[in-house]
Amino acid sequence: MATLDGRVAIVTGAGQGLGAAEARALAAAGARMVLNDLPGAALDDVVEQIRADGGQAVACSGDVAEWATGEALVKTAVDTFGGLDVLVNNAGVLRDRMVFTMSEQEWDTVIRVHLRGHFVTTRFATAYWRGRARTTGRPGYARIVNTASEAYLLGSAGQPNYAAAKGGIVSLTLATARGCLKHGVRANAICPRARTSMTGQLMGAAPDGPDPMAPERVAPLVVHLAGPSGERITGEVFVVHGDVVALLGPPTVRAVFHAATGQWTAAELDAALSTEFAADPPHPGYVCEETLPLAESTFGQAP
Repeated sequence: MATLDGRVAIVTGAGQGLGAAEARALAAAGARMVLNDLPGAALDDVVEQIRADGGQAVACSGDVAEWATGEALVKTAVDTFGGLDVLVNNAGVLRDRMVFTMSEQEWDTVIRVHLRGHFVTTRFATAYWRGRARTTGRPGYARIVNTASEAYLLGSAGQPNYAAAKGGIVSLTLATARGCLKHGVRANAICPRARTSMTGQLMGAAPDGPDPMAPERVAPLVVHLAGPSGERITGEVFVVHGDVVALLGPPTVRAVFHAATGQWTAAELDAALSTEFAADPPHPGYVCEETLPLAESTFGQAP
C-alpha cells in the first residue's frame, strides 16, 4: 500500500542491514528517499535498487555525527524533493568490551555515532519542522523513528558504551516527543532484533529458508510509525522482531520510604532499605528481563 505517497524520508545507516531494509520498505510505500551512510558502493547499490524498483532515491553520504552531515541531509531532502516528512535514525557501530578494559576511543566512537548521530539529524529535522509550522501557522506532518536496543534495558555487560548510547537515545526520543509535539512531530523508538552484519556473531548464520530474524521483519513497524497510522503514536518504545511487536511501559516505582522525623539518619536508612535489598549476592534491580522470552520460539538471546 502506498501509504507514504508524496512524503520525503531520510534514513541513516541505509547502506546495509536494518537501514537498507527500512529504506526499501519506505520507498515501496511511496516515500521519496534520502539515504545516508559512509561513502561507498553499498549505499549506491541501495539507491540504485530503489530506483530499479520504481522508487525515487538519492544518496547523501557522510559521517552522521558531523554537524555538516545533518545539515546536508535536510537540505538535500528540501532541495531535491521539496521538503521533509520522515526521519529514521539507524546508523551505528559496535566496539564491544567490558567496562574495565574499554578504551577511551571505544567509548567515544559508539557514543558519538549512535547518540550524537541521532541528535544531529534530529536537531536539523526538528528545526525545519518548527520553521514550517511557524510559516504555515499550523503543525505539519513530521515523524521520527529512532533505533534503540534492549541492551539499555538489560545493561549488557560487554556493551557499556552501546547500552549507554541506546538509553540516551530513548531519553532523546522522549524529550523530542514532548518538546516538538506542538510542531506536529511524532517521535518513537524501536528496539529491534535482526540478523545483520553488526549482530552476526551473536546470532550466527541464517537458517535455511525464511529467516525469522531478517531485517525485513522490522521494517513494517517503521513504515507504520512513519505513515498516517503513526499520527496518534508518540513518545513510545517498541521491541520488534520476527512476528513480535511489543509496546514497553514506563518504569514503575517499586517502593517508597519516608523518614520518620522528616530527615534521614544512617540508622533509619539501614533499617528501611535492608529489607528491600536482602539478596546475597545482590542482583541488579533496574534491569528489564521481561522482553527476553518474547522470541523463545525463534531466537534464544537478546541483542
